[in-house]
Amino acid sequence: MLTAISGGIGSGKSVVARMLQAMGYEVYDCDSRARRLIDNSDSIKQSIARELGACCIAADGSLNRKTVSDIVFNDAGKLGILNAITHAAVREDLAEWNREQTGRLKFVETAILYQSGIDRMVDAVIEVAAPVDVRVERIGQRNGLERDDIIRRIESQNFIAENPHHTIYTILNDDTTPILPQLQAILSVLTD
Repeated sequence: MLTAISGGIGSGKSVVARMLQAMGYEVYDCDSRARRLIDNSDSIKQSIARELGACCIAADGSLNRKTVSDIVFNDAGKLGILNAITHAAVREDLAEWNREQTGRLKFVETAILYQSGIDRMVDAVIEVAAPVDVRVERIGQRNGLERDDIIRRIESQNFIAENPHHTIYTILNDDTTPILPQLQAILSVLTD
């Protein structure tokens, strides 16, 4: 069984993913895997340069992530182009990873479940939710970004699915409600 851990930037999905890893579960991290796929694929980098501009590739041939972020988080169309380039590679990599895992219950951490098409690959979804003010504070402390930049990133991930996944569990991560009991309750259902 493959279960998505989803939620927008600053929601705390990585906290939930780390808890699951500490419990011995396998977790596929879309962000780090996408980064590795891009870093190791000249064709993906060439596509990004062609669609977003040569400025996206540094002199040493690596992806200039700051430039790419500045471009895509200020232009929804450009974000869509970047996502189209990377999502297919991530889905293929996730499918291969899932086949290689031996555990009965596996997880995939993703901020953009529906936009990436990963919703069609999973059996259930754990949605990690947090109030916007809490998310803004977390992101500001972690990334050192200004509030306007944070809000743009949050808004770039806002997406209302026409057909939400049929099995969704929610974890509230508001810095007050304990996460572990919520996660354990969900795991007891998933392992039943």
